Amino acid sequence: MNDLQSVALGDEDADLVVTGGRVCLPEMGEFQSRDVVVVDDRVAALPEDATPVVGDDTRVVTASNRVVAPGFVDAHTHLDLHQTFENAYHYAVEGGTTTVVSEVTGYGPAFGAEGVEQFLAATSYLPVRVRAVVPPQPLLDTFEPRRADDEDADALADLLADDRVVGVGEIDWIHAVGRDTPAELLYERADAEGKTVSGHAAGCSGEKFAAFATIIDDDHEAISGEDVVTRVENGVHAIGRYGSIRDDMAAIGDAYDEVPTAELSLSSDGMWPRELIDEGYMDAVVRRAIEEGVEPADAIRMATLNPARHFGLDDEGVGSLSPGSVADIVLIDDLDEVNVTTVVSGGEVVYNKGECMVAPRSHEYPDRFYDSVNVSADPEQFRVPADAASGGDDGASGEVRAIECQRGLLSGETMVSPPVEGDELVADPDADLLKATLLDRHPKGDVPERRSDGSSASADSGREDGFTGFLTGFGLDSGAVATSVVWETPGVLAVGANDADMRTAVGHVAETGGGWAVVEDGDVVAELPTRVAGVCADLEVEETAKLYDAVESALRRLGADGDRPMLTLQTLAFAGVPSLKLSFSGYADILNRRVVGLTP
Repeated sequence: MNDLQSVALGDEDADLVVTGGRVCLPEMGEFQSRDVVVVDDRVAALPEDATPVVGDDTRVVTASNRVVAPGFVDAHTHLDLHQTFENAYHYAVEGGTTTVVSEVTGYGPAFGAEGVEQFLAATSYLPVRVRAVVPPQPLLDTFEPRRADDEDADALADLLADDRVVGVGEIDWIHAVGRDTPAELLYERADAEGKTVSGHAAGCSGEKFAAFATIIDDDHEAISGEDVVTRVENGVHAIGRYGSIRDDMAAIGDAYDEVPTAELSLSSDGMWPRELIDEGYMDAVVRRAIEEGVEPADAIRMATLNPARHFGLDDEGVGSLSPGSVADIVLIDDLDEVNVTTVVSGGEVVYNKGECMVAPRSHEYPDRFYDSVNVSADPEQFRVPADAASGGDDGASGEVRAIECQRGLLSGETMVSPPVEGDELVADPDADLLKATLLDRHPKGDVPERRSDGSSASADSGREDGFTGFLTGFGLDSGAVATSVVWETPGVLAVGANDADMRTAVGHVAETGGGWAVVEDGDVVAELPTRVAGVCADLEVEETAKLYDAVESALRRLGADGDRPMLTLQTLAFAGVPSLKLSFSGYADILNRRVVGLTP
């Protein structure tokens, strides 16, 4: 007989009892007046009165008619971007989050399997259960040769046997629908291990979505109620999101009455440092779902039992307060505000009435994680020859292809006529025309002379080292910005009104081991170091938030006028949304799945 049974039968005293609360039973979708009895790190029973098992050494937490719920589960996020989680997890704890399923799209594309292993090591032994999904990006070959060789690919696939790895990370439909891809190795291994494949279906519909549904098990890109219904109709678990990237809770609210609650989960898709401090974490996501008309018991189920079952975490006892479940418990005193007052993680009280009992932690990564930005600031990297333009004569520029910034992550294609200075094309900030350069930060070989199409290649790598094109709609009047926080791409992006400031910004990012640099007239006026794998700050989260604010303020002062300038920059190479992005070889024409140059 196990220790839980003896306490459930009333023969032994409990270690912890939560009494007087309205216990949320996500299996039932209702609240009941119960006590929660805990032994070690497990729930032993849910009696109406736990008095018989309260002994001298039993800790009693009085819920006083508060809601008692399982610890929240984030079904999809990115913990290896912006801020190391070991330095920020205590904010997640304060908001009632005790389990997180995370992509590894920051460390993974740069370091492959080792990136995932280091992520898992850094997040071990936290009072938040962290589970990872294997990044497919090193195996993708749509716009560039795949980065992983056969040995690296096998190492990524082998990670799916790890108990802390719950599936394959998000794959953009553009890479997977109607074409063969080396990432199929991961899908096959996931199927053999009984694990999930996550999709990124932004812009995918109709027969293409049906084809995508043969590969993926979940998707977090529904932006309307109709999108949510389509996913569920095609057997794809729909994950709603509210966080720093998007607020799609209205879509969940619109579909709520049309699909079974069991087919819906909630996520943040990334809560960046400022929002983590100011808004909270999964408590904020649950609040938004309730605001959109989801019944509180169902909103809690979408943030507990549903994601736990989808990712197989229910086998560990996650997502429920039923006997035998892990004792991750959240007390909430106002369901409208989802105001978390007490958090129990693994049977231990880690947050209570404004006092957090846990603190930031540190992890020492391998030296190469702190020296992963290897780029050149050679002028040739930023030079675009005048003969790249078509149709010009008498010293006037012809037209070249450019990216047009639209809303948020979205960008389109346009044609522009850059000025000619000497034998090259230059930016024209007065006409809202900037240069945009994407450099591979792991080049293999020397950078050769710039080609007329704006790209360059190493002699021995078979991979382009970088491309310089043009950008409109960003609004920078002067100066430049560079960052190594480039989604799913181990690169350094620079955007600027002149080459000199672009070179200075890139050089500064390289010197600091990664991050952000805003430059004006040759001086760095704002910076944020992200020295862990080039994508994560290992500062205190409050300091990271302040530096992010400073970078955005500097961009605004230099004229950036979009809604989310830092988000726009990070996603200029992201293939997950249409329609024209940057690659190391040229522009990535997303919908046509081809690389195109400056000249049509």
